[in-house]
Amino acid sequence: MYQIAVGLIVALHLAFVGYVVVGGFLALRWPRTIWLHIPAVTWAVLIVVAGLDCPLTWLERRARAAAGMAPLPPDGFIAHYLTGVVYPAAWATAVEVAVVAVVAGSWWLCGREALRHRRYGGRHASAAHRRHAERLL
Repeated sequence: MYQIAVGLIVALHLAFVGYVVVGGFLALRWPRTIWLHIPAVTWAVLIVVAGLDCPLTWLERRARAAAGMAPLPPDGFIAHYLTGVVYPAAWATAVEVAVVAVVAGSWWLCGREALRHRRYGGRHASAAHRRHAERLL
């Protein structure tokens, strides 16, 4: 039973990491979700920069111990499942910078869309207004 819990926790953790990376782009389609993305990114930054423990990592460690599985390495989830598996360990800093750039870019696009929506009525604006807004931005 605990092995299933470990698998579910890993899947949830991967979903969270994925949401941190691409959640800003989801907010382009569903703008209100930006208010979920901002705290997710803030939490991820605190984990990386301040070294806070992720509750999902804590849960996985407990579930692994209860299942009799090998412990999660001290470096945590990303170091175990992503670094050296999805990308080379030497690229860790570059990947972090790329993630920051992707998030910043998605937030910039969200801000641009919010301004466009405010100025020209968003989806309800006439085609002429939308073309004019696109030329301005």
